[in-house]
Amino acid sequence: MVSVLTVGYGVQAASAHDPHHKKTVKAAKAAMPAPANRAPAVPSVAQAGGTAHAAATRAALQVPSQGEDIAISAQRRAHGTMISVGSAAIARAVPGTNPLKVLAQQPGVMFQADDPQGVDTWSTQIYMHGFLQNQISTTLDDIPLGELAYRNYNGLNPIQAISSENVGRLDVSTGAGAESVASTNNLGGSIEYHSSDPKKRAGGTVAQTFGSNALFHTFVRLDSGELNRTGTKFYVSYMRNDTDKWKAGGNQFFQQVNAKFVQPIRDDSKISAFFDFSQYAQFNYQDYSLDIWKNGGNYIDNYYNGKASGYIAAIEAARGNYPSRLNGISDKADAAYYDSTSASTDFFGGLTGDFRLTDRVRWKTTFYGHGEHQHNDWTNPFYPSPSGAPMFEQVKEPSIRRFGALSSVQYEVAHNHIEGGVWYENNQFNSTMFGYSQPNVVDGVILGRPINPLGNFSNKTPFMQLFGQITNTNTFTAFVQDTYNPLPNVALHFGFKSLLNTSRAGDGYYNTAYYGPGASAAGTLTTARAFLPHISGDWHFLKHHELYFDVAENVHAYPQGQFKTVSSPFAVTQAAFDYARPSLKPESDWAYAVGYRYSDHFMDATLHAYHTNFFNRLQQITSGNIVNPISTVLNVGNITMNGVDAGLTMRLARGLSLYNSISWNHATYDDNVTAQGITYYTKGSQVVAYPRLMYKSSLSYAYRGFDASIDASYMSQRNLSYTGDAKVPSYWLANFRMGYKFGNMGKYAHSLGFMQNLQLDFNVYNLTNQFYVATMGENGFPLSGDYQSFLLGAPRQFFGSIRAEF
Repeated sequence: MVSVLTVGYGVQAASAHDPHHKKTVKAAKAAMPAPANRAPAVPSVAQAGGTAHAAATRAALQVPSQGEDIAISAQRRAHGTMISVGSAAIARAVPGTNPLKVLAQQPGVMFQADDPQGVDTWSTQIYMHGFLQNQISTTLDDIPLGELAYRNYNGLNPIQAISSENVGRLDVSTGAGAESVASTNNLGGSIEYHSSDPKKRAGGTVAQTFGSNALFHTFVRLDSGELNRTGTKFYVSYMRNDTDKWKAGGNQFFQQVNAKFVQPIRDDSKISAFFDFSQYAQFNYQDYSLDIWKNGGNYIDNYYNGKASGYIAAIEAARGNYPSRLNGISDKADAAYYDSTSASTDFFGGLTGDFRLTDRVRWKTTFYGHGEHQHNDWTNPFYPSPSGAPMFEQVKEPSIRRFGALSSVQYEVAHNHIEGGVWYENNQFNSTMFGYSQPNVVDGVILGRPINPLGNFSNKTPFMQLFGQITNTNTFTAFVQDTYNPLPNVALHFGFKSLLNTSRAGDGYYNTAYYGPGASAAGTLTTARAFLPHISGDWHFLKHHELYFDVAENVHAYPQGQFKTVSSPFAVTQAAFDYARPSLKPESDWAYAVGYRYSDHFMDATLHAYHTNFFNRLQQITSGNIVNPISTVLNVGNITMNGVDAGLTMRLARGLSLYNSISWNHATYDDNVTAQGITYYTKGSQVVAYPRLMYKSSLSYAYRGFDASIDASYMSQRNLSYTGDAKVPSYWLANFRMGYKFGNMGKYAHSLGFMQNLQLDFNVYNLTNQFYVATMGENGFPLSGDYQSFLLGAPRQFFGSIRAEF
């Protein structure tokens, strides 16, 4: 039985290298799924296989070209369930769509968001085989992106790092992950983004999308082409995404600039640089509970509407005078606030040198930096402003400043493909929270101008500070790995990773008038593991068959997030930190996977089974209102997880494909939980937020320039509480797409020959207009009963796009 320490704090949770080889191995080459006649929109079930492959196969199997959809990425960095999602698959989604949503077509992967593109950072959430996004490592061009969570404290969300149109591919391990990936949270796999390279020929791309709720998405990219004999080239792009919310007031704005420079050196070396500037400003949707959904319907949201009437309604609600639409809801005060917003500005980039020193030795080194400033607002109706208004604007203003370097050496000798490398990063996370006064309303008149929640706060003076603290973190990892090929069709992999992560939280500011007696937690936590092993094997037997296994131990360093940000040992009072510190242990696991894959010209079939022993899982338990909840830092003990994925892709005729997959996951808590003298029977209960059963299907047809597809997915019910006494219902979701590529327009009119390709697309999201629960746990989970911590998915949406390449 697990005991729990309760403290007063709030949580907003939820929160490749590219070696060059000139040798080929025919056996491994034959194992690649045959691309001929494949209808492009259907993900191949053969994508969910593959572990250790010979390094010598890298040239022949070097991750799919950027035009490929999804295929096995045969890499010498061998690990289970390796798949690769190509730019062509991403391009068939609505422009600007989060690439993780495309990845979610795969078995065992679940992506959720309250918007159809999946770019609302408050709501984006991905699970892989029962692991939440902050337990999955994420990188871009080898550079770590930190924990994939809202209010990321050691990185940035991938959509803030690169425009989806510039993603060349995703290399994804849905199994144990990879020791070579720069990460401190790699418990349940890895997602490695790779930016596309500049094109060899000068040209450009212009794309425009229109859609429901006044969606306006623009993308422009200019490629220099090769500028000289050495092959110097670069590109610069601009992306703008602006849409109204699908309910209530406010919009969601996002803009981004990407640039990439590549300088080849001789035949097989290069220097490259990548730069990203991103800025988003989004009104968030209000969180739901089962009570709000049942008694308030699908369109309950905050009062903000851009007009005086919305502000006055919020003031009246804070005084206890609620609109009639909330009559059936038990907690009317939390059902709607005046506003809730997220805004962030990021500068991110890196410089990489990739050099072949000899025929057997390659050296790769990357230096990178990242700066971020956020302000995340919500109106708190439970505490007054100095103006006399019964509410104030509560604003978190965190910032990140981090620098790091990665370096690795690859060595080929005999049948061994050896690599070793190191990663170092220094990260300074500054977490602050302030209160700003809102104007009062007297006799229906607003006595001043309400705060623009997406405006500039640098020229405003808060009337109080709620919290402030700086955490400095140093991370060092090292790895060694070897893939040994006793036979051309057999690969055995062994490697290990060492990790040292130390976070120091300084004495911070803690507002006792607001929070009550106490102090912020100051101190140091260190995660140190000298030996985290990883073993895998892969056997291609006969012509179309493959067997593989994968075993690894992983650890998740203590999160560095601060008070009222994430589930972290630091996010408590000093007294609670001191009490819990002697017994604190970082999350860790042992992950096992075995699988079989068959692939030929007519079909792909896969069967993948996995087992995970998860130790010391840290979770947050919440109660009370979501503006300032009472939360618990809880070690829910161990979790045992067993699962299986099965899938089949059939190429029924030329251009016609049918895909089906089913995933079953049995992930249960091993212990009951005792909190404040009450025992909660969590033992044997399915983990929160992850379905036990998922089914996915897609039918696709392609003929010449035309292609169309329809897909459907089923999610079984999910637990909202740890005991499983509160659940959200199952749902079906269907989408439709069709498009046409005209090719070079010169064949229609000579004067249009400058246009290399013109493409039109039409998409329908949520074809049957279902209302369903999307994101869960953004405010944590209760031990038992209902809680306001999920978001509804968007209803049916329509999108039309035009894209021209020059």
